[in-house]
Formats: sequence, structure tokens, C-alpha cells
Amino acid sequence: MSKSTRATLALAAAKATFEVLTYDYDPDADKIGMQAAESLRVSPSIVLKTLMAEVDGKPVCVVVPSDREVSMKKLAAAFKGKSANMMKPANAEKVTGYVVGGISPFGQKKAVPTVFEAEAMAHELVYMNGGQRGLQVKLSPAEAVAVLKAISAPVVA
Repeated sequence: MSKSTRATLALAAAKATFEVLTYDYDPDADKIGMQAAESLRVSPSIVLKTLMAEVDGKPVCVVVPSDREVSMKKLAAAFKGKSANMMKPANAEKVTGYVVGGISPFGQKKAVPTVFEAEAMAHELVYMNGGQRGLQVKLSPAEAVAVLKAISAPVVA
């Protein structure tokens, strides 16, 4: 497994302080973030999943704890939109350039507006997908938000 991905290269280019970790990816896992947390032996609340959605038909990236679900109403409100829906997996892969299970908010093919769940900001360090299945990056949520020029808002149900 390569530890050099578009995500890790983007973090390095931004001079972010991060650590790269690998885990045994289970392609049959119902919830990839939960499986990553279990494999890394950390709380699911600090393993953040990267989801792709649309607000008023425009792509957005949503980063939330792996044990939580996104509220479409709150997501739309975070981007001052009227409606939100999850992006179809094939569209998410096309927009990000990553495969499902390996979608990172960093180094996406095209930068899109990103929101971090406000609760995640309370942690000293969080784990996020590093751009391929079985690869995570560990960094401070504040640094992740800064690198992505993201917003932080309550978006979980």
C-alpha cells in the first residue's frame, strides 16, 4: 500500500502536521468508518468519515464522526441552501477522483465547499481517510479545517 496519495501530498504541500496510519480494510464492512475505528482501536467519535452530498444541486463535502449520521436539513442550512441529499457513489467517485471507501476531503480532483461537524472540533486529534482504502491520516481538526478552507457547523442528526 502506498502511503503517498493525492491526500497526503496535499497535506504535505500545505505544510500540515499529520501522521499516516494503515489498517486492514474490510470491503464487506457495513460502515467503513466504524470498521476503521475498530481496526485502529480508537473511538468512532474521532474517526471522521468523508461523505459527498449536494446542496441545491451543487457538490459539497461533509466530514462527520463515523458513529453519527448527517441531517440533510442541517447540512442545507450550513451552506445557506434549501435542500440537501447524499451524492450517488458513482458521482462521488467522479467528483473526487477517489473510490468509495477511500474518499478523502484532501486532494480531491476538484475542490468543493467542505463542512466539518462542530462536535469534531472539540478533539485534539482526529483520523480521516488518507485517499485510499485502509489509509488514515491523523491530525488536529483545526488544521484540517484550515487546509481545506472548510466551515464548521452542526450537521449531524
